[in-house]
Amino acid sequence: MTSAATTLPGARPGEPVYRVLLIEDDEGDALLVEELLHDTGLRFQLTSRASVADARAELAAAPLDCILLDLHLPDVSGTDAVTTVRALAPHTAVIVLTGLSEAQAGPEAMAAGAQDYLVKGKVEAELLRRTLSYAVYRSQTERAGAEAQAARLRAEEMARLERGLLPQPILDTSTVRVTSRYLPGGELALLGGDFLDVVECDDGLLCAVVGDVSGHGPDAAALGVCLRIAWRSLVLGGHRGPDLLHLMERILIAERDSHTLFATCALLTIEEKARTATLHLAGHHEPLLTTSQGTQEVAAAHGIALGIAPDQRDWPATVIPLPDSGALTLYTDGLTEGHNGKTDGRLGVEGLLGLIDRLPPTDPAAQVDRLIEETHALNAGRHSDDLAVLRLDWGTA
Repeated sequence: MTSAATTLPGARPGEPVYRVLLIEDDEGDALLVEELLHDTGLRFQLTSRASVADARAELAAAPLDCILLDLHLPDVSGTDAVTTVRALAPHTAVIVLTGLSEAQAGPEAMAAGAQDYLVKGKVEAELLRRTLSYAVYRSQTERAGAEAQAARLRAEEMARLERGLLPQPILDTSTVRVTSRYLPGGELALLGGDFLDVVECDDGLLCAVVGDVSGHGPDAAALGVCLRIAWRSLVLGGHRGPDLLHLMERILIAERDSHTLFATCALLTIEEKARTATLHLAGHHEPLLTTSQGTQEVAAAHGIALGIAPDQRDWPATVIPLPDSGALTLYTDGLTEGHNGKTDGRLGVEGLLGLIDRLPPTDPAAQVDRLIEETHALNAGRHSDDLAVLRLDWGTA
């Protein structure tokens, strides 16, 4: 039985409509509860069921505000009834209905998770009104508190991932200016598996990495953090090029929990005095080189992504002559795989270069921010992927 929302003369202005589910197998008691609800003056919509099994559809459907629960049902009774209903509707207030001879049943039910209890035969309309209103309020407060705690935990997790994926560059004597940005794929998403880092080593070389672990979520993020930390440790230990990529691949294979996970990355080693950069691509796309003549994609040799074919170990080097002043930009595909603002495809590298050409001259950080804003505006939420951008500027500002 389900009754339509009822508005009574005694209802207070702005009174909410309480969605109430009564689980009671005694038809007489069920009718008495309905009459009492009418006498409370509350606005309510009442659904009655004779057992928890019969009520499962309602418990799984539209949200309820309150469950009035008899403790002696055909399929479950006592505190088991409370725990069963709470498991099915954890954010709904539960008020149990006990008999006159059950002195301990109410407190035990509350200990099991009910918000309150009422003794049959001693319930008046005003008591039912207060009990239901307060129980719903307490349940909503508990839910709000749980959501706030979940938000805090999410923020803490985000901060931990940011520390792991977005470290502070280690720069001693280098004059290279570093600009880095990272955006998760969704507005409420945790950071994914993209990672980046920049380190000036003891031999004077400036080493940089941008990488992308396949997939999204905590597994990809954890593996991204692991690879980023491994890269920093290995590069500070003197490992370079194919040797470094081989060791990173071994770590990826050891740490991944699925054989389907792989990672692409771009390694960049800059010799500032010689004005050269050495690039190794493992399944990753080419960086962009900005000079006084404009921005273009670097022509480079490609190697296979890490974790795809561990026995291959083929990552050729590309040496890039650097102008006296300029910038190299490494990025993950979240920057180019969004839509181009039309219905005919992705932005792609050509579209990205067109955006860069149209950007007004400004400082590197502002230009990177503007570029990300432009790509997001064109995409309009149609494609969602993590995005990491690392720009390295040298020479005159």
